[in-house]
Amino acid sequence: MGFNMKDLQRMQAKLMKMQEDLQNSSFDGTSGGDAVRVTMTGRFEITTIKLSQEVVDPEDVGMLEDLILAACQDAFGKVTAEQEKIMTSMTGGMKLPPGMGF
Repeated sequence: MGFNMKDLQRMQAKLMKMQEDLQNSSFDGTSGGDAVRVTMTGRFEITTIKLSQEVVDPEDVGMLEDLILAACQDAFGKVTAEQEKIMTSMTGGMKLPPGMGF
């Protein structure tokens, strides 16, 4: 591949910085046409859940549970997609062995 130790160290430092930036970022997941909004960090920690008053129906708790779950999955997908984007930019699309990424 033609990498020397300094190149690898620079790549590692860049990857660590990108990982830190990702972990300090926030991602919003939504469902129900923005009726439910979940904010998640790049560490997959949910920091807020916002519910529109229209979706709070005591007669249909199951629907609200489904909307919250869908918003969490949306946020999770966005964090995962950003991780993949960072890894692709670092590796030029080359697949790394398991455990070598984030």
